[in-house]
Amino acid sequence: MTSLDKPTDREQEADQGSTASKAVTEAALFDAFGGVRGMVETVVPGLLFVTIFTINKDLHVAAIAALAVSLVLVVVRLVMKDTVKHAFSGVFGVAFGVVFAMFTGNAKDFYLPGMLYTLGLALAYIVTTLCGVPLIGLILGPVFKENLSWRTRNPGRKKAYAKASWAWGLILLAKCAILFPLYFWADTDSATTQFSWVLIALKIPPFLLAVWLTWVFLAKAPAPIDVFAEMEAAEKAEAEAASGDGARHRREA
Repeated sequence: MTSLDKPTDREQEADQGSTASKAVTEAALFDAFGGVRGMVETVVPGLLFVTIFTINKDLHVAAIAALAVSLVLVVVRLVMKDTVKHAFSGVFGVAFGVVFAMFTGNAKDFYLPGMLYTLGLALAYIVTTLCGVPLIGLILGPVFKENLSWRTRNPGRKKAYAKASWAWGLILLAKCAILFPLYFWADTDSATTQFSWVLIALKIPPFLLAVWLTWVFLAKAPAPIDVFAEMEAAEKAEAEAASGDGARHRREA
C-alpha cells in the first residue's frame, strides 16, 4: 500500500466516529423498543392464548393464562430491578384484550384492542410527520439526549426521523390491511384460530423491519446534539464567570 492509499488520520477519525454513531444508535433503539426481551414479552401472552384456545377452545382459560403470564413477566422484571415499562404495557394490552373477549364471548376480540392500537399508532406516525414533528423523533429524542433540538438545529436528523416515521406508519398500516379483513372473516372457532396464528406470526417481522429501517436512516444522519451536555457546559461557564467576578471584586476591594 502506498502512502496515497493509506487512510489519513482524518479519515480514520471519521470512520471511528461513524462506527461509534451506529453503535450509539443501535443501543438507543434497543433501549427505546425493549430489545429481544421486550419482543419476547410482547409475543408470549398472545402465543399462550392461541395455543390454549387451539387445544381446548376454552376462552376463559386461555384469557386467564395470558393475563397471568403477563403479570409474571412484570414480577420478574421487578425482582431483577429492571425497567418495567415494556412489561407493564404488555399487561395493559392483555388486560384490555381479556376484557373485550370476556364481554363479547368471542376469542378473536382478545386481539382487537391491540389491532386498534396498531392502527392508531400507524396514523400517529403519518400525521405527526405531515405536521413536521415526526413521532419517532419525539420518542428517540430524549434517548439520544437531544430532546427537540433536531426540529430547528439539525435538519438532516429531522429528515431521518421523518423517513423513519413514514416507514413505521406504512409498515403498520400494511399489517392492519392484512389483519382487519381476517378479523372480520373469523366467524368460527376454526377461523379464529387461523386468524390468531397469522396475527402471532406478524408480531415480530414488521417490527424488526421498522427498527432496521430506523437504524439505517439514523446511522446515516448527522450526530444528535446533546442538549444536556450543552446545558451543563453553560452552567459550568456561568459558575466560573461568577467565581471570576467574585475574585476580581475581592482584589479591587
